[in-house]
Amino acid sequence: MAQQQYQIDLGNLMAFDPHHQFPSIPSSREELAKECLQQGTKLVQAVADALFSLPSTENPDGPLVQLPPPTTKLPREKPLPKPSPPTKWELFAKKKGIQKRKKDKIVYDEQTGSWKRRHGYDRVNDDKDVPIIEAKMTDEPGGDPFAKRQAEKKQRVEKHEKHRLHNLKQAAKVGALPSHVQLAATSLPITGTQAAPRKVSKDELQNVAGMAATATASGGKFDKKLPGEKPPKHEKKYRKFLPVVEGSGMGSLEKQQTEKVLNKLISKNSHEILNVEKAVNMYNVKKDKKRKSQQGRPSSTASKLKPNKKPNKKSFKKGSSNKGNPSSSNKGKSR
Repeated sequence: MAQQQYQIDLGNLMAFDPHHQFPSIPSSREELAKECLQQGTKLVQAVADALFSLPSTENPDGPLVQLPPPTTKLPREKPLPKPSPPTKWELFAKKKGIQKRKKDKIVYDEQTGSWKRRHGYDRVNDDKDVPIIEAKMTDEPGGDPFAKRQAEKKQRVEKHEKHRLHNLKQAAKVGALPSHVQLAATSLPITGTQAAPRKVSKDELQNVAGMAATATASGGKFDKKLPGEKPPKHEKKYRKFLPVVEGSGMGSLEKQQTEKVLNKLISKNSHEILNVEKAVNMYNVKKDKKRKSQQGRPSSTASKLKPNKKPNKKSFKKGSSNKGNPSSSNKGKSR
């Protein structure tokens, strides 16, 4: 019943309901999402029912089903790539009738007597495996044959790179660059790409000229200036030094900086410098001593109210203090 109502393509795991219609236009986005979710659930259930109706084979992971070929043709995300133009070698091989044949990856090396790779690391006929190179009649006396081989190899690599860039240039003119080269086409040293050259701004030219002017031993100080040349901009920050003489303005900055550093160090290690428990105990002891001393002596107001027993201090003459006091007269006499 579900297969008759829906169009099911098991090859792409798709289902479509051609007869579905909204009874009324949804008033809000929430109602539209709810209706689409309900209809999508029915379509997924129809695809699952059709899958379980296919013949299956048993597997430790569960039953396996072979999907039929797809019946719906899906469009491509991107257009088909254009065929690249033939290279010079392909044109030459086609003209001469040279057929491309596949070569073996492993080749027997006669120098070492073993099988090696044709290309890459530890390849066959590697120059590093040749201990002695036989001299030829055309070789210059005193020349290094190993260095000559390295130079010839470098020339071959540069020649191949030049041919590769030329082929990319021809493909770019037709619009058939490979997909892995299209993103990096602007950075390749080839012409014919669609990326327009960027115009250098005036500020960039001034920066480059300033860098060239200061790229000397003296930093451009003793170089001759061109007519109309402006001094280079100093983009970096200037160093500020504190004044030598201390004063109320800038001269006090050194003192402030020193106090700031000391306060930071003291506050960081304050738990090691100050013993809080000992300081509290000393404060309590001093407070108790002060309170006891105040309790032992009378207050100043009470002493003012008490009458003075000796209102006037008597003045005594010399020698009058010995009269009437026998004990004092005996002092100082020898027996």
